[in-house]
Amino acid sequence: METRTDFVSILPFLPLIFRSSTVFWPPSVVEALKSLSQGPIHSNVNSGQLFALAIADLRNSLGISALHPSASLGFSLFFDDLMDKDNTEKWFEEVVPQLANLLLRLPALLETHYQNADLIGMETGLRLLDSQQSGMVLLSQELIAALLVCALFCLFPTTNRGAKHLPTINFDTLFLSLYEHYDVKQEHKIKCILHYFERTCSEMPMGNVSFERKILPLQNSQSNIVYPETDFWSKSTVSLCRLEARTSGLIEDQPAEALEVDFANKNIGGGALRHGCVQEEIRCMINPELIVARLFLPSMADNEAIEIVGAERFSNYSGYAASFRFCGDHVDKKSVDTMGRRRTRIIAIDALSRPGKRQYTLECLLRETNKAFCGFFDQHKSQQDQKQFEENGLKWLLAPESDQVSGMAPEMSKNNTLTTDDPSASSQADKQTSYEAMKNNEGQVVKYKEYEGEIGVATGNWGCGAFGGDPEVKAIIQWLAASQALRPFILYYTFNLEALQKLDLVVQWILSQGWTVGEVWNILVEYSTQRLKRQTKLGFFNWLLPSLYDVDPMILDVAHSM
Repeated sequence: METRTDFVSILPFLPLIFRSSTVFWPPSVVEALKSLSQGPIHSNVNSGQLFALAIADLRNSLGISALHPSASLGFSLFFDDLMDKDNTEKWFEEVVPQLANLLLRLPALLETHYQNADLIGMETGLRLLDSQQSGMVLLSQELIAALLVCALFCLFPTTNRGAKHLPTINFDTLFLSLYEHYDVKQEHKIKCILHYFERTCSEMPMGNVSFERKILPLQNSQSNIVYPETDFWSKSTVSLCRLEARTSGLIEDQPAEALEVDFANKNIGGGALRHGCVQEEIRCMINPELIVARLFLPSMADNEAIEIVGAERFSNYSGYAASFRFCGDHVDKKSVDTMGRRRTRIIAIDALSRPGKRQYTLECLLRETNKAFCGFFDQHKSQQDQKQFEENGLKWLLAPESDQVSGMAPEMSKNNTLTTDDPSASSQADKQTSYEAMKNNEGQVVKYKEYEGEIGVATGNWGCGAFGGDPEVKAIIQWLAASQALRPFILYYTFNLEALQKLDLVVQWILSQGWTVGEVWNILVEYSTQRLKRQTKLGFFNWLLPSLYDVDPMILDVAHSM
């Protein structure tokens, strides 16, 4: 393997040795893994207690500190007490040997990965994607599985991760939490993880998963896309996309091709490997490939989002938080794109944590709207469009009197909403967006219609649980961001939150007024100012429509027919 800058950046965080252009395991690790690969007859590892000892020996060979005593006890608790005897025997006789074999193949998998890393015309090699460094890492599912076995065996180096703002990746914290704070949900989180390994051992998936850090630069860049200021939002003439409120169902089960929002912690995965068990952590349990992002993606800044495409779902579940339960195998039937990725697009965006009244300040409104916009906006498509327009002598004008951001159209046709029950089944006319504020070099108005894809947004109460966000304000913020990003629709899952019972009614009334993104933004700012000054205690919906039940029924009929 040639010395690559991408590999050099990640090498300190891998448990391998690099010498003479080759990566390999230390000989003592190879011998231990070979013993494990031959089953408990050779390795004598047939219990959680002995498994923890084997892991401790591997860590010692790699110069990693000993497991925390509670983590060792957690392995013993799960495999020796909580798992039934038949499954324990299967795990140590069949699964662990295959996991050890996969680890032995990790150096070869990495070699192949870097040989193929640039074949699609862009750098996609495994590397540290630092904050403010946009880029993509494309990993095979087989390589991800091997890296996650490293995490299960707790083999990743732990030094300097904090200095690089990288979250923990080894699974010892998961078992430590099980022992020190036992509850049923923690047991079922581990069941999801072990089910993933059982599935990959029975039939290794052969697709790919991409991990991309998306950035809205804080100053001018080659992409011509910069962090929007308040004038950009207040003057936007983009029309609002369709928003469909759903009181039942789950984001991960949505039927359309849409960006599925991960209500993320700034450290991707949040408390997935500790005691957490809400939206983001649950998604990591049923799609464990997401966890590998913690290896190379430091925490997100305010102008960043993470997009993960292709993660396979392996488990079904029920419940939430304390009631979370593993409910068996899930067969993921999503189709595959030309890069070998499942068409599952997960957007990780972190909301402000416990902002209280501060969330109504202009600074916080801007931060949250830009955070969602960063996640929802397709920068690759925008850059391609801009190049095409420039080749035809055209220029983008984003918003009146504003040159803060370029690469996006300022106005969409008023008819950009979908008209069928299925947001993904719009007609070709509905898929078109009208960019009417583009000018050529002579200043003449040029009308240009472009076919807009059907990839919308599936989201819900982002930052509204433990993070303490105002659900009505957050719903409107996400609607504005998705509309400005030219997404054709939002599927909004309310999870029966009382504050959002009338979301659909409010949305339809706003659409009936024909308001633009800028107009609704200005209304939201006015409301927030009144909240800050204690001039109103009403929620946004009741403030906007003092009595929803007094709205002219004819107006509502018109709105619902849109």
